[in-house]
Amino acid sequence: ATQQTPTRIIDSITPQDAFTLIQTNQNNPDFVIIDVRTPEEFADGYIENAIMIDYYTETFQNELDKLDKNKTYLIYCRSGGRSGNVLDIMEELNFKKVRDISGGILTWNSEGLPITK
Repeated sequence: ATQQTPTRIIDSITPQDAFTLIQTNQNNPDFVIIDVRTPEEFADGYIENAIMIDYYTETFQNELDKLDKNKTYLIYCRSGGRSGNVLDIMEELNFKKVRDISGGILTWNSEGLPITK
């Protein structure tokens, strides 16, 4: 097991908690939202300010590895499957703070939270 430092947060949160987190960090340059879906899915609607890093590309892990590991990341996919895997990958890559939206954008949508097109 990896040694856990108290400052490390790698977990799943509800869409409502994620929305609150986004509101709280609106002007925070160290808070990044990542959508790991495909460009087609992304075009159907995404969470405002999210950047897309397609889970299915060969360079996916390299793209993640280039990110600043000290920032706080909020990740999501369609239903939580891919982002659940990404959470594990980001933990292995030594990211410090990653939250995954449980249930993905499907649950986000079903709770009536805002999306951008």
